[in-house]
Parts: sequence; structure tokens; C-alpha cells
Amino acid sequence: MARSTLDRSGLRRRDETWLAEAWSRGLVLVVDPRGGRALAEDRPDGGVGLVLLPAADAPEAERRFLGVDTDGTALWSVSAPLPEIEGTRAVTLRDVGHLLDARDAGLLTTAVALSNWHASHGFSPRTGLATTAVEAGWVRRDADGNDMWPRTDPAMIVLVHDGVAGPDGRCLLGHNATWPVGPDGVTRFSCLAGYVEPGESAEAAVLREVGEEVGIPLTGLTYAGSQSWPFPGSLMLGFHATADPAEPIRLDPEEIDEAHWFTREDIAKMIAGDYVHPDSGVRMSLPMRSSIAFYLIETWLGGFTR
Repeated sequence: MARSTLDRSGLRRRDETWLAEAWSRGLVLVVDPRGGRALAEDRPDGGVGLVLLPAADAPEAERRFLGVDTDGTALWSVSAPLPEIEGTRAVTLRDVGHLLDARDAGLLTTAVALSNWHASHGFSPRTGLATTAVEAGWVRRDADGNDMWPRTDPAMIVLVHDGVAGPDGRCLLGHNATWPVGPDGVTRFSCLAGYVEPGESAEAAVLREVGEEVGIPLTGLTYAGSQSWPFPGSLMLGFHATADPAEPIRLDPEEIDEAHWFTREDIAKMIAGDYVHPDSGVRMSLPMRSSIAFYLIETWLGGFTR
């Protein structure tokens, strides 16, 4: 979901004349505010494409200008119940993020993030006054003229590994204490993650979170990339880090209730969907393919960490 071809055209957000004309010729993505779902349809190539409606057919709701497509078409979103359209289905980013092309991935990520922000900022935290959307949905303003902009919270996510190349290399994954076991009995394991605290760098947050969650000191740290994560409004800053598997794992049970070192062969089996932990007998899986967590794991699996 770090992919996008959208020109956000931020300078247009205050141009009411241009926005009115752009709406009339634009296409609209409808996002259900009760879960971030949108309509999509399957493509012949095995991918999935979002369903965009002509403005005249879109539900009546606050208009949010997302940007301009590569062909000059203005793209918008509204938060409203999804219409019923034959041949389509309701999807979320978690369902199909990895199947969308770059335009649709960026479009849905932005639209869901905006929808979540608007839903939680109907009143100003400074004055308590009701707010309204202005500047094409990118600002909320109260009656005293105080403005708020969409918030993005920085968070870190890290794949800890032993730095060993080849099949003998291992990485450390954990199971969050709040994650339920899947309906098929599969337990999901992922990278360690947490929010960056005020006054803290992203690198310092990595060291702190790993120390708090599994009690293991890190011996190396490299930045790998970032991804918008609109659940509800985060920017995930991804890292690879090295550590010694001989160090004892000391879990914070309120955060991580289980953590293990896995070999590259184990990870390959998880991706294939046929890994069973030899001690517990529990089937284990990885995060969804559209997540930066999966990217970090897959990059390590291929031996491309620094």
C-alpha cells in the first residue's frame, strides 16, 4: 500500500471554481464508514479493481478531493453506505490491498484514511465546537475559524533477525496478545511494532519497543521503507534489525503472548500455508501480503537486508 500514481494537486483544494468543475467530470470512490469497505470487481488478469462512479451517480455526502489521475480525471471519495451494483463486491484494504494496481492502492488507502479522520473529528478538541469540512475535505474548521488537518501517527515496525545468510538464518516473530485465533485455527505471527512516543526518534522507538515486548537487545538497525496504514491513521516506518537468538526472550504478556525464532524454511512454509510449529502443534501464518510486515519478512527471506 506504499504504491500510488495519484497527483494529489494540493494547490487546487482552495479553488472552489475549479473544484466544482472537477466534480462534475470526476469519478467517485464510495467508502463505507463502518469498516472502510469499498466496491470492487475482479479483473481477467486475476487482479482486483475499484469501482468508481460518475459524480452524478454518487451518494450525496461530503466531497473529498483525492487528486488527479494520470489521464487528467479528477478523483473523489465520499463516506456513505455502499450502493448495490451487480458484479461487484465489498472489500477492504486488508482483503485486496496486494491485488490492487498502484493507482487503486493509493486511492483506497487515502480515501479510508480521510474517512477515518473525518469520523473522529466532528468537534474541535481545542474549543469543543462542531467542525465542518473545508478545502475539499482536507481541513476541518470550527465556528471560531480554528483549523485541523488530517492526522498521521508515526509508528515503527521491525523484523528482528540474526544476520545469518542462507537457510540457517532465523527471524523473530511474535503474536500480539489481542489478536484472536483465526476461524480455521491458524495463529498469525508478525513483526514487532509500536507507536513512536513524543520526543522520541523512530530508531529509539524500535530499541524501546523490542526491549519492552521481548526483552532482547539489538545489535544493528537499518531503515527499510514506510507505508501508510489507515487503521485508523498511522505511518508505518519499517526497519530490519539484528539480534542474538541466544538471548532469552522475556515477554510482556499484555503486548506479546508468544514469540519464536523461525528459519527461512519455516517462513517459506508459512507463506505456502502449511507450517505447523513442532513444539505446540499450532498452525501459524504471516500478515496479509499488502502489509509492510509481509514486505519486511519477504525481503529478509530473499536475503536482501543490509
